[in-house]
Amino acid sequence: MKLLSAENRRRLPSLYTQENEPDPTVPVKFFTPDAGWTWYAIEFDGEDTFFGYVTGLEAELGYFSLRELQTARGPLGLPIERDLHWDPRTRLSQVKTDR
Repeated sequence: MKLLSAENRRRLPSLYTQENEPDPTVPVKFFTPDAGWTWYAIEFDGEDTFFGYVTGLEAELGYFSLRELQTARGPLGLPIERDLHWDPRTRLSQVKTDR
């Protein structure tokens, strides 16, 4: 599976375009199937850098890399996946509430 489809790229706002939005949308979700890490992409620079909400040992907003997601493996060697059933209209407040 391609980690970031053309449709996902179109849905992701450019970096900094939602920085004044109090409750931005989260168009794409990535996760490790064999660990407790999840990356919720809010914005994308169109090449490699995302801004989003990451949950793992802690939960925080920050930047992460497409290249890193493509090469990282969980403890059982499984690659990171994109949630194919994710609703791209989901708001950050909902992500934080569901966590």
